[in-house]
Amino acid sequence: MSLAQIIANLPALVVAIPLLLSPVAAMIPVAGLAWMLAVIGSGAAFLCALLLQGAVTGGESFSYFLGSWPPPWGIEFVVDAPSAFTVLVMSGLAFVTTLFARTALLAEIAEADAGKAYAAWLLACGGLSGLVMTGDVFNLFVFLEISALSSVILIALGAGRDRRALIAGYNYLVIGAVGATLYVIGVGFIYAVTGSLNMADLAGRIPEVPQTTVVMVGFGFMMAGILVKAAIFPVHVWLPAAYAFAPSAVSSLLAAIATKAALYVMARIIFDIFAGMPDMTGFALQFVLVPLALGGIFVGTILAIYENDIKKLLAFSSVAQIGYIALAFGVSTTAGIAAGFIHIGNHAMIKGGLFVAVSAYAVLLGRRINLTQMTGLGRRMPITTTAFLICGLSLVGLPLTAGFISKLYLVRALLEAEMIIILGLVLASSALSVAYLWKIVEVLWKPAADHAPVREAPALYLPLWILAIGNLWFGVAPAPLVDAAMRAAMQLTGGM
Repeated sequence: MSLAQIIANLPALVVAIPLLLSPVAAMIPVAGLAWMLAVIGSGAAFLCALLLQGAVTGGESFSYFLGSWPPPWGIEFVVDAPSAFTVLVMSGLAFVTTLFARTALLAEIAEADAGKAYAAWLLACGGLSGLVMTGDVFNLFVFLEISALSSVILIALGAGRDRRALIAGYNYLVIGAVGATLYVIGVGFIYAVTGSLNMADLAGRIPEVPQTTVVMVGFGFMMAGILVKAAIFPVHVWLPAAYAFAPSAVSSLLAAIATKAALYVMARIIFDIFAGMPDMTGFALQFVLVPLALGGIFVGTILAIYENDIKKLLAFSSVAQIGYIALAFGVSTTAGIAAGFIHIGNHAMIKGGLFVAVSAYAVLLGRRINLTQMTGLGRRMPITTTAFLICGLSLVGLPLTAGFISKLYLVRALLEAEMIIILGLVLASSALSVAYLWKIVEVLWKPAADHAPVREAPALYLPLWILAIGNLWFGVAPAPLVDAAMRAAMQLTGGM
């Protein structure tokens, strides 16, 4: 088989490998073997994503027709700069968090449940990749449900340590179902007036539809559903509890990749499917997405400042960071969209690293962690805490970290768009974020009654340091990430 034939089948493999290995993992009674299968599945998907990214670096794009049925009659997977970039970020973080899960997940669930847990883990990874790769709006709904139901299972596994995980999983299920229902209602309206479900076909047909009111209603429903899935303020209410009470390894996975897929879908809907309706999408961006993004930035940051539970604090921080990505997309210029994709990549590394570090604390200390219980851990666990600090400094945008690159390109996009007031609000919110990071740093190096060092496990801190080094690497040499994000933005906007 030639290299061209291998690359032509990669879009299906990046999704199919985790999905096909999932039922196998469920039948494996040995936890270590189930984990190894998950590593193989996530690693193979990451390798496929790397090859796909290499295939689109010159601006090329191609499709994979499922069952050899060409669109618009058949379902296709689309490989272009935006989808290849996003699936590479997601699969890379999924692979690193799967390495971390070997020790962390077994510390919080029964060993007999490990096979089923890794089955749901692979389903979530495959479903989220399918969400990004699909070129069919109804197939997107199918992958939404696959990823959502598997995520509910993973969150509910935390009930072994904290029964509130069951409530968090139930809320995620109900609110996620509402979001998915809103989305599929919108798809129904659009199908009724276009007769098509293929994204590329819809982009050509929608501007020609005489019933613009129906198109607007369909767009509104689709966007409302995706806003829920992306945890955009104020429909973010499922996220803090889901991240806080899920098993620590699951929190690391979901925080790194779950909302990134939904944010990508939002960009694809606005700038691709409905690109032919600029007045409608422009109104939605200016008067809906940008205000909600700013609300999320400040509400998430302020709630994080006053939160004592460290996992919930980081979850509120995620609400704010999702706001930054949504705001970048709301700028709607090539520079703004590129800034959004840059922060998708950087925030995945940042928040993945922070949750992995907090999970390592919880596993090694054998209890749920709040700020008081973190007192002195910087002295007792220096390897883990140093990596945590690097990711934290990246979160607030310290120069020479990946987070600084994200803020830099967002600021540049806002300046180019002459959105000076919003720029001031972004800078103010960034200054506020220092408050909750400093609160954490202060207790980490504060003298504690217990000075005994904790024996840190390489299985926990090595994946963490991969993410910490990534934050430094892309802060000093961001060109590969920036170039890929720019290509993604150029393809979505046509270079506007």
